[in-house]
Amino acid sequence: MRNILFIILFIISNKIYLQNNINTIGLGLKEPSDAIILFDGTREIIDTKWTYWNGPRLSASLPIKWKLEKDPIDKGMVLNTFDEEARNGKYGAADIVTKKKFVDFRLHVEFLVKNKGGNSGVYLQNRYEIQIKDGDETKHGMGAVINEKSAPYEVYNGLGKWNSYDIKFKAARFKNDILISQPEVSIYLNGILIHDKVNIKKVWGGPFSGLDGGNNDGYGISPKPGGLKLQSEGHEVLYRNIWIKNLNLDNDNTSFK
Repeated sequence: MRNILFIILFIISNKIYLQNNINTIGLGLKEPSDAIILFDGTREIIDTKWTYWNGPRLSASLPIKWKLEKDPIDKGMVLNTFDEEARNGKYGAADIVTKKKFVDFRLHVEFLVKNKGGNSGVYLQNRYEIQIKDGDETKHGMGAVINEKSAPYEVYNGLGKWNSYDIKFKAARFKNDILISQPEVSIYLNGILIHDKVNIKKVWGGPFSGLDGGNNDGYGISPKPGGLKLQSEGHEVLYRNIWIKNLNLDNDNTSFK
């Protein structure tokens, strides 16, 4: 009886540890108890926690037209980025962004590219794009901190397979509205560290890309927080299991260690 009780207590404590350990990474990762679930496979969460980003190129109108579909590999429902308004790579026309805004955070996102050349992107603070692009190994390709640092392409699982980003982000710091330190990010792709404490220089892509994209060619970063944005470029990229955990990194960096 004592052994059975010990095993039960061990399982419970191990479960709590796994749910709350910020260093845990990879596909299928369950959110910590204090995380905010941003997508769980339901239409309700899309309608309540997300909206179209109201940028200068917006042409889509609410409700969000991104469709839910059955997971092609596992159980559950997933979100498809295709939106007619973004056809032919018209980014910024139908991107969706969380209504809640964030500063420092730990983020988990799972994605699947359905077709060759499929393209989307995860925008931290609706500014800094972490690229999703099949077939591209450059600084504009899969896993890249867009236009600044490429990622090892072989870490990507390939077409029709699920992939995961585990991201730790520290926002830019300001004193009297003057930039004193650049934003920093560390990223795991499918459990492999691809970016370690990388500083981000600017917002790329101009005013259609996100907050501050039109400020001083993207170098005019402002202190205001921003939401998590997912990009639509008229391609079919699927998302599932998205959650975020607020952090305070005033006296820390983005290392997962």
